Amino acid sequence: MIGTWHFLYETVHTTIKMQFIIGKEENFTLSVILEPFPFPVDINNVKIDGNLLQARGTSQFVPGEGFEFDLTFEGKEFQGRIKIPYQEEFFVIGAEGTGPSLEDLLISKLSNYRKQNVKQRSDNEIRHEVDTLLKKMSVTDKIGQMSQCMSTNLSLGSDIDSESPEKLVSEGRAGSVLSAVNSNRVFELQKIAVEQSPHGIPLLFNFDVIHGFQTIFPVPLAWSCSWDMTAIREASVIAAKEASATGITYNHGPMVDITRDPRWGRVVEGAGEDPYLGSLIAKAQVEGLQGNSLFDSETIIACLKHFVAYGAAEAGRDYNTVDISEGTLRNVYLPPFQAGINAGAGSVMNSFNTYQGVPVAGNQYILNELLRKELGFNGILISDYGSIDEIVAHGNAKDSKEAAKKALDATMDIEMVTRSYDHLNELIEQRIVNIEQINEAVRRILTFKYKIGIMDDPYRYIRPEKEKEYHFHPAHLEASRKLAQKSIVLLKNNGVLPIEDKAKKIAVIGPFGDSKDMLGPWQWSRYSKETVTLREALEEKGVPNTHILMEAGCKVEESLDGGVERAVTAAKQADIVILALGESSEMSGEAASRMDITLPKVQQELAETIVRVGKPTVLVLTNGRPLVLDWFESHVDAILETWFLGSQAGHAITDVLFGEYNPSGKLTMSFPVHIGQLPVYYNHFKTGRPVTESNKEEKFFSRYIDGSNNPLYPFGYGLSYTTFEISDIRLSQTLMTDSGKIFASVTVTNTGGLAGEETVQMYIQDIYGSVVRPVKELKGFKKVKLAPGESKDICFSITIEDLAYWNLDLKHGAEPGEFKVYIGSSSFDVKEALFELLQPI
Repeated sequence: MIGTWHFLYETVHTTIKMQFIIGKEENFTLSVILEPFPFPVDINNVKIDGNLLQARGTSQFVPGEGFEFDLTFEGKEFQGRIKIPYQEEFFVIGAEGTGPSLEDLLISKLSNYRKQNVKQRSDNEIRHEVDTLLKKMSVTDKIGQMSQCMSTNLSLGSDIDSESPEKLVSEGRAGSVLSAVNSNRVFELQKIAVEQSPHGIPLLFNFDVIHGFQTIFPVPLAWSCSWDMTAIREASVIAAKEASATGITYNHGPMVDITRDPRWGRVVEGAGEDPYLGSLIAKAQVEGLQGNSLFDSETIIACLKHFVAYGAAEAGRDYNTVDISEGTLRNVYLPPFQAGINAGAGSVMNSFNTYQGVPVAGNQYILNELLRKELGFNGILISDYGSIDEIVAHGNAKDSKEAAKKALDATMDIEMVTRSYDHLNELIEQRIVNIEQINEAVRRILTFKYKIGIMDDPYRYIRPEKEKEYHFHPAHLEASRKLAQKSIVLLKNNGVLPIEDKAKKIAVIGPFGDSKDMLGPWQWSRYSKETVTLREALEEKGVPNTHILMEAGCKVEESLDGGVERAVTAAKQADIVILALGESSEMSGEAASRMDITLPKVQQELAETIVRVGKPTVLVLTNGRPLVLDWFESHVDAILETWFLGSQAGHAITDVLFGEYNPSGKLTMSFPVHIGQLPVYYNHFKTGRPVTESNKEEKFFSRYIDGSNNPLYPFGYGLSYTTFEISDIRLSQTLMTDSGKIFASVTVTNTGGLAGEETVQMYIQDIYGSVVRPVKELKGFKKVKLAPGESKDICFSITIEDLAYWNLDLKHGAEPGEFKVYIGSSSFDVKEALFELLQPI
């Protein structure tokens, strides 16, 4: 019975394939792979009696529904009863082995559905076709295009009471589908839409492709620390290439929220605390996902989320209150969205929060006035999951009917999954909303369906032959490894790194020493079990097995019987200790806010015990947010912040540990000394009683009585195995006109013994003006590679745009007066120079 088994089961619309992998450790185990549905199955009860297997399981994506297996095995076959969510129990007959590939079966089917020589339509042609189709559609047909359903009846947060996707699609009551991440499922639902829905309008297939599809890249907070737009753009290109081959046409990403509070779980999905860097990264991701043309079937629609200020949730608690000024909205949270729109993003998703007391999902000022009219966005606006219904929960609408009106008035085009828009028909009949509002929304949706080519070739994205070629391709894995290398930040090193002698005995202690949980949240890769662990990478580096002393010591949040004692024994036998500690993937992401952002208690206690052994100790962190590391800063010899690095995590970490890659990452979020500092960020206001070096011990200033205001590690910080020196700033002139430029130059020298790369950063400060400005604002950076002893001149240009800011009158511009320019290796380690912007003549 131990081994791999499978069965196929045909329903009216779906071929279900299930693989069982039966194993035995201390007890029998069963793992299940279910196709074409996307959700993982957790088997928590397995009983084997002779040739009878009974198992029960659940999935986090179908709460309240269970999996049941009662199977009898004879020779190389089995038969029995199976119950899966939303299906009646059924009888199956299966066999040993992995079984036929559903992708191969689909390839043979698709030849009859594919079209040749389909040409891209012009904008005029699209307008004509859309107007013609709109005239043929009933109100119900149009509302269907504005409604999205799940690929199955699973739930992801809000209570969803919905009919089957097959029924909704066939009746034309869904124009897009979420989370159909299997090409067979995409084909099945697209076929229903084309052949059975009232006008045969093809579906959009949406999914959250956040940091890779099958090849997983570092989480976005990690890759932001590379400060490498080319590499981030390439990661997005690969993600689109892999996802589109499965049939995904529309991404629910990138997330471009600025985030200042690491208690918020979704910091893992963004680019950190700075709007300038966040804007560049937003632009790179849109360009990577959408390519040069959305008609290219290897691109997908980019959706900027979450508009707007979702990252300002109070106390870092997800879905919580947001209460910020208009100036903060525009100066901090808006720029990445503007950059993404300027890059051509086809879609925007609203945020869950309120703005000025009105939920964004129904906020006409935010979505219509600001997004549509002021920023010039004319693409598809989609609600986040359940957020239209949640207008009622916020207390801003009496019921879902009123919520639907508010969302439509705010120009919301697509409702994700919930069914508030079912009320639109009634609202039109009662003349509460205007049919032209519906027409405008549907016009935008149909326009994009023509732009991506599915109106003329509905199955063009479904390419199972390309799935086989692209998914987890060696070149994609290599790109993931390189970006992972660049994402690692060296926070501390007293000379213990790099490890120069592979003959040393290395004790790898902690729950992440041999863990596959290196991918992070927001990934559903079928290849997750092939994630390279730290242990596997050490072995591939040529470290003898006898020299790798592996002990978990504890689980992520639980102790192990005898674990600490075994870890101490390993540490005593080792020449160097690697503490592999961190957070599980479930501790970051949506609905994963933490009150306490220190390491879990069991890991802290393990670390303290191991450090007392007295061996050189390196902390290697796997995590999705900045953590409080003050104890580690003063007790371990080196700290590597590796985040969740993706499919090639272990390789990238060992590349850095052994000096095959010299770390060059720079933080994009500040790390607090203590949780009481939060939120802590570099671009704060000065206050009327700023703390300086001369007054820091005095009482009546903006300070804590029990600690420093400064973070443990500031924005822009990151060490190398070599050292760099940056000269004083040389300005081309000290007076600047509104049409002129000032050039600020420095000389960067590698003063160490190894080749390395430094990220030279330029910040601006407006010393006084009509509104208070931050103490520093990033306005440029350049990466420079230098051999030992080599020097290079780095030059930045400063223009009027670098000095501009939104004022109280909501005018964007620069005001004459004195400015400082800072250039250095982080937001704290800088040189400065003074210049003046003159009054316009």
